[in-house]
Amino acid sequence: MYLCTEFQDRQRDMNENFYLTLKEWADEDKPREKMLGKGKKELSNAELLAILLRSGVPGKSAVDMAKEVLQQAGNSLTELSRMEYSQLGSIKGLGEAKATTLMAALELGWRMQGEISSDKELILNDSTDLFNYMSPVLADLDHEEFWAIYLSNRNKVLGRQRIAMGGMTDTPVDLRILFRGALECKAVRLMVAHNHPSGSLRASTEDRQLTRRMEEAGKIMQIKLMEHIIIGITSSGRPEYYSFHDNGQL
Repeated sequence: MYLCTEFQDRQRDMNENFYLTLKEWADEDKPREKMLGKGKKELSNAELLAILLRSGVPGKSAVDMAKEVLQQAGNSLTELSRMEYSQLGSIKGLGEAKATTLMAALELGWRMQGEISSDKELILNDSTDLFNYMSPVLADLDHEEFWAIYLSNRNKVLGRQRIAMGGMTDTPVDLRILFRGALECKAVRLMVAHNHPSGSLRASTEDRQLTRRMEEAGKIMQIKLMEHIIIGITSSGRPEYYSFHDNGQL
């Protein structure tokens, strides 16, 4: 009988702690206080999101709500960044203010990743450089886009341009627009990138044919096609890429 009572007491204590509001938690367990005391690297994704949410709702702390948000996104911050307000708004307690705060913070993350310092030369030497440069632009789109990056003979970026924007499965590319931009920038080298919203990194027959056409046109105009990559968010939940050059197709 004693053991049964002791077990019930423990269960009651656990239940009471479960329903504590965030303000009633121990300081070391509160996300803001934890960040200030231990540093931002010590916080989980849910705790970081909870700081943005600021408060929960009756019976659900900000951390609980953040966990629910992550679960809705398959525990992927990349997938969360792709969610629209209509999807976030379906989560109980996540109103307009909280949802738009999350969307703004995640968009800033993408923009920070792609930010280029104006006082430094940007050099793209290989597929990894190109991926790091274009992934923030292309990875989370729900439609295809095709971009050109124009380079000097030292691979310094002279400019970049969206050449085409298409649907879910294809994007028509006009080579006249592509190489006109190169001439305007006085570029002698060229890299291109497009995305696959499906996440597949398989190069289609059309992708391979386009690459050959760009390469041949570039030879005529003495503008070398250095690289062509396909960017997609795969089943891992992270942006990855396929390189035509690295796979011996350029």
